[in-house]
Amino acid sequence: MLTNRDIKELTAFRRALHQHPEVSGEEAETARRITEALEALAPSQILTGLGGHGVAAVFDSGAPGPTVLFRAELDALPIQEINNIPWASQIAGKSHVCGHDGHMTMLLALGRLLVRQPVAKGRVVLMFQPAEEDGSGARAVVADPAFAQIAPDWAFAIHVEPGRPFGHVASCAGLINCASLGLKITLTGKTAHAATPEDGTSPALAVAALLPQLDDLGHGGTLGDDFKLVTLTHVNIGAPTFGIAPADAVIYATLRTADDAGITALEEAARTLAAEAAKAHGLQVAFEVHDHFAASINDTEAYEVAVKAMDTLGISHSREGVPMRASEDFGVFGWGAKAAMLCLGPGEGYAALHNPDYDFPDDLIPLGSALFARIAHDLLSEGTGLSANHAL
Repeated sequence: MLTNRDIKELTAFRRALHQHPEVSGEEAETARRITEALEALAPSQILTGLGGHGVAAVFDSGAPGPTVLFRAELDALPIQEINNIPWASQIAGKSHVCGHDGHMTMLLALGRLLVRQPVAKGRVVLMFQPAEEDGSGARAVVADPAFAQIAPDWAFAIHVEPGRPFGHVASCAGLINCASLGLKITLTGKTAHAATPEDGTSPALAVAALLPQLDDLGHGGTLGDDFKLVTLTHVNIGAPTFGIAPADAVIYATLRTADDAGITALEEAARTLAAEAAKAHGLQVAFEVHDHFAASINDTEAYEVAVKAMDTLGISHSREGVPMRASEDFGVFGWGAKAAMLCLGPGEGYAALHNPDYDFPDDLIPLGSALFARIAHDLLSEGTGLSANHAL
């Protein structure tokens, strides 16, 4: 178990991370801090530069067995923090208001536990993933040739989720986080003097027709297999002037579905509508995809392993509030492993994620690391009968 000294040191480390946030793709200093902390634990191997700034530490028992990966995220958000705390962000416009500083610290706490009580067989991988917030990091990590060295059989993650009692875990088998992507649609025509708009080609009417069509593609509802949601998040036409008929328009739409095949189909439908509107009004159309998240699907067996560990530790859990519409980059790790995401409550009335007054509750560090350690030992103790199988 963690000592009082451990908790004091880990809390200080978490707060130092909180003071120095780095957004997606820029996590070089955060990765350096993590690597330095891991080196003090002397794991079997440390990999750096995975999919960008990703870091992985391997604790190898030396005996044959499965590889169990636990994931945390390196990146912060482009949000100005408003907390009046000694460890508030020192970087203007950037902050750890999604709990990633706490997630990283829980993995470092797990590392300390594994040093004191090594697993009997197989390997544990502590994976510090870059660029979770824009959905690019997990794909980049898994695509990195070096990842083949640590490809897991099992993968687990914890994400703090406000709205739940302190220490309570919400999870379920099957869908846990929706697939989503941001689709930027650019319509281009020709400007004209506002007195003679017929001399140009304005996108205004195309936008007016297209917005309700995009909205009609998905209104949300129950999170079943046919769940579809299109959220229009930004629209801009021309310049803020009265003298020019516009030539350009931009629409931002966030698409969500319950699986990866659904998001592909929904994106195709949105592109088709935009192309048809552009053609009808004599416009050019271009598309960009941003923040593309795979669906996170909890494997039934991985979920049951987590439930057993929670029951052993006396951690309360339920399926209340899951699955969620919100997306998470963890799903990619489930493409080649039996994976499960666990949503850990910080207490009732706690600030919501991505809000400028959010801060990770340090009291969750020993709880999260203990749960991870229990899962690791349940899967990698003698006599479990579990064997490595990368073709899951």
